[in-house]
Amino acid sequence: MVQLHVKRGDESLFLFNTTVDTPLETLIQQITAIYNGRLKVERLCSEIPELADHGISLPPNMQGLTEEQIEELNLRDEWGEKCIPSGGSVFRKDEIGRRNGQAPNDKMKEVLMRTVEAATALISKKQVQANVCVTVEMIKEALDQLRGAVMIVYPMGLTPHDPIRMELEDKEDLSGTQASLQVIAEDECQLWWAAKEMQRGKKLQDYIGRNEKTKLVVKIQKKGQGAPAREPVITDDQQKQMMMHYYRRQEELKKLEEADDDRYLDSEWSDRQALKRQFQGLTNIKWGPR
Repeated sequence: MVQLHVKRGDESLFLFNTTVDTPLETLIQQITAIYNGRLKVERLCSEIPELADHGISLPPNMQGLTEEQIEELNLRDEWGEKCIPSGGSVFRKDEIGRRNGQAPNDKMKEVLMRTVEAATALISKKQVQANVCVTVEMIKEALDQLRGAVMIVYPMGLTPHDPIRMELEDKEDLSGTQASLQVIAEDECQLWWAAKEMQRGKKLQDYIGRNEKTKLVVKIQKKGQGAPAREPVITDDQQKQMMMHYYRRQEELKKLEEADDDRYLDSEWSDRQALKRQFQGLTNIKWGPR
């Protein structure tokens, strides 16, 4: 199997296994699905702790308002009475004003947080260091775990406007957010290797040959953003090791230079003729007028 180390810019993302005869059209579809799937899991894993701490999302027209403003405008959260967590709720006020404050109890909160940890581990960048390849099935597994945990805590479901429900139903609206800049549509995705764009319509073997044991660093890029930066000749770790090596070598040379220093020969104690002059009474002779 050919192992691809997928990056975006200098950021390491995940490993992916494929074969040399895979059409690049299929390869780009698979990598894009994993890339966008990881982003979805990350967004869910950042939002579910808010659900665990502060309960369901308020309606959009109530978010950010104070209690006095809500009363003055005569607004009401109809979903708050329907979406009650299993085991009852605990009031924890959301200072930001996005959620209703009716949080799950500690036991249900632990269910959500454990699931978030497990899902995060599945798509973690540490999988690269562990030499574990990410698959579409692993992304689906992480999403299923998160969906199951939410259903356990909220068997009646979440509100239609809750970002977690919208993510799980693929109805999320990311327009105007930083997250929208990270997502890459399948038809806008490009793969680059060795400063060359890997063109759709070809196969992987057209670029790397038929060696199935090849390891490549490929970069995912959005169409129109130009070629990504080349991979550095040496990695950051290699550069640090080289700098440490040169620093140690420099210190060793300094010590050798000090050891070879012959200025001590000008000292009185190193004069080989000092004892002879002392016997002859020639020490402490001063020249000049008295």
